[in-house]
Amino acid sequence: MRPILLKGHERSITLVKYNHDGDLLFTASKDHVPSMWRSENGERIGTFNGHKGTIWDLDVCRFSKRVVTASADATSRLWDCETGETLMDFKHHGPVRGVAFAQGSQMFASISDPFVDHNAQISIYDIPEDEDPSTYDDTPRLEIDLPKMPDGKRVNPTNIVWLNLNEALFVTFDNGAVRLYDPVTGDELEEIFPHEKKINRVSFNKDKTLFITSSADFTSKLYDVVDLEHLKTYKTDRPVNDAVISEKKDHILLGGGQEAMSVTTTAGKVGKFETRFFHLVYEEEFGSVKGHFGPINALDINPNGRNYASGAEDGYVRLHFFDKSYLDMKDPVPEEPEDGEEKVADEGAEQ
Repeated sequence: MRPILLKGHERSITLVKYNHDGDLLFTASKDHVPSMWRSENGERIGTFNGHKGTIWDLDVCRFSKRVVTASADATSRLWDCETGETLMDFKHHGPVRGVAFAQGSQMFASISDPFVDHNAQISIYDIPEDEDPSTYDDTPRLEIDLPKMPDGKRVNPTNIVWLNLNEALFVTFDNGAVRLYDPVTGDELEEIFPHEKKINRVSFNKDKTLFITSSADFTSKLYDVVDLEHLKTYKTDRPVNDAVISEKKDHILLGGGQEAMSVTTTAGKVGKFETRFFHLVYEEEFGSVKGHFGPINALDINPNGRNYASGAEDGYVRLHFFDKSYLDMKDPVPEEPEDGEEKVADEGAEQ
């Protein structure tokens, strides 16, 4: 497998994301400057300059015209994807943890952490494409307050996604919960607990019919979006920071590693910083790709299925191009052995 090393960030990577067509790759890190790359050759096209804190999340609209970012400087920004200029700055009460464009790209939602007297919040902003950005209102159309739990603990949101047709907001939390909210009224529609520990990342397939969670409890779980039914579990021996579903094959890519603060005490091999490949249906690991010198924080696979990108605590983004042998690989189908075959195998074992 031929990787291209993308050296464009000075600090650890927080997110890698392909656009809808798969020709552009967006990366975010703790160095305040998101970057845009050409996915076919790893050439850096440009950067988005202006934030003063870690970029925790970003999203790009369906036609790659606008980008929205979430930053620890308590703002989310709307950018022109072609020029890299800031179209609008949206101030929040606390560090912004996640952002997501709604279907149609006429609005976006953000999640922010609690700060001093302010609770964590979900905010929805209107950003119609056919209007001048200077006329946008920087106050949210809807704010959903996320108060403390009855036992006094704060529960912080970690990811936000719009479901199909903007019917609901899908939000994950650091106590292992997933909640659905009504984007019109702000009511909580449903709550499930896929994990016991923090959900680090969630990702959907292109049709948004399946989602996969990555958790600090060493597992990744596949769910059906419609009825929130648990389908599969992928077990590992380390915290999972990100997992993605391949569009072209029945494969899952998992990335993680031990906690960043204990990395310096172990060798790269012991830290287990490789990308692991699991079969979606059989839940079996069948391969891994090494290369990073720190835990993998972010993964994404190109919609065309030909390459994938991984970003780690070491500050590098690795753009991996699959070999022909992987692209042509047929997944084995377990067959029930006939009576005669089973008997022969048993006899062989006895001998």
